[in-house]
Amino acid sequence: MKKVISLLAILILFLGILAGCASGGSEKGNAKPEDKKDSNEEVSLKMAVFPADEAVFKKGYENFKKDHPNIDITFETFPQQQYYEKIRMQLAGGEGYDLFTGQLDNMVDTGIVAPLDQHIKDSGMDVSGYGSMYDTYKYEGKVMSLPYRKSNWMLYYNKTLFDEKGVEYPSDDMTWDEFRELALKMTSGSGESKVYGAFLQQWPQTWYMSAVQNGSSIIDKDLTPFKEALKVRVNLEKDGSIMPWSEQVTTGAHYNAAFQKGNIAMNIIGDWHVAQLRQGEKEGTVKFDWDVAPIPHPEGVAKNTSLALPVTIMMNKNTKHADEAFEFLKYMSGKEGAELLASEGYLTGYMDKDVEAAYLGDGSQKPENLHYFLETKEYPEYPMLPGVKNVVVEQIFKQEGELALLGQKSVDDTIKEITKRVKSEWASKYGEK
Repeated sequence: MKKVISLLAILILFLGILAGCASGGSEKGNAKPEDKKDSNEEVSLKMAVFPADEAVFKKGYENFKKDHPNIDITFETFPQQQYYEKIRMQLAGGEGYDLFTGQLDNMVDTGIVAPLDQHIKDSGMDVSGYGSMYDTYKYEGKVMSLPYRKSNWMLYYNKTLFDEKGVEYPSDDMTWDEFRELALKMTSGSGESKVYGAFLQQWPQTWYMSAVQNGSSIIDKDLTPFKEALKVRVNLEKDGSIMPWSEQVTTGAHYNAAFQKGNIAMNIIGDWHVAQLRQGEKEGTVKFDWDVAPIPHPEGVAKNTSLALPVTIMMNKNTKHADEAFEFLKYMSGKEGAELLASEGYLTGYMDKDVEAAYLGDGSQKPENLHYFLETKEYPEYPMLPGVKNVVVEQIFKQEGELALLGQKSVDDTIKEITKRVKSEWASKYGEK
């Protein structure tokens, strides 16, 4: 009997030792797994943002950090023309960013954009404020990015110049022909003292927009409507009421600096220009009164019909800190970030009554007619499909449009060549519309 009891005691002791080994040698069996991260762990993230948005993202981060002191974010940016090229190069080389802003179609082909569906679900994020844009940014059924702003185009005008000439301000219901007449009326002088009736940035969108306002797309099989669109820009240059495209390129003219100089009567550009002009007023570089009106429209098209191009935040699927990166993505693209962006003059991707109120403010800030941005009928600048921006806009429309604006090719021949190239260089690779 004593031997049996002794054997039982030894067996119990042996089992106890085994249990201790199974618990990792810890004195407590409920110890946390070694690979579980502490929610207060110091995390460093890197984010690429558009140059025009860098200041507001830094401001948003300062607010965000109050509740997330362990998350450190470094922001980087590049000149607009090099932005996507620089990001893609760094990401392809294994270096890069946890987060980056831009249009999804420019980055989805890289394979490094992370789906956000599970993060959205786990966070309980309210996505109703995005409206139809939420589905717009799905690719192969997955949400690949969230919009923090949408860029509607508007006509900005120098009220001081109009007052000096005794000319009525631009109407909220003006056709492109009427715009041409008004631009010519507001043009005067020569050389350094010349006042231009209008300024159109050298981007293809500034000449093809009138066709898009009519419901056409830059990947349509029939691009006939774009003939009249290109003629608008060509005629404005012939009138001498806008700076020639060639002069813009050689002098590096930019819509913001050009308009702030005070010798441009009207400037057609996106909603982000509101924030730039407000900043200019704070810095003393804007010394004239200004306001906005809807962009001109083709005959038969409703007034305040605008182009829109939502800009989103994307996450690198290879980030080592996906949860923390998504927290900032959610903050800047969601309600909290939207209220901040709206108060700074940005037209946001997320919108509700509080965001609208923040956007309109108390009426003390310019422009007086800011409400037009909330009332536009929108057509997308271009379809959000792979290759459309990189191939169709930045290569085909840009290259062929430049030849027409340099007088090296007729408008008719330009549109014929664009049609041919869209079919051979885009449709053959990505599929026809």
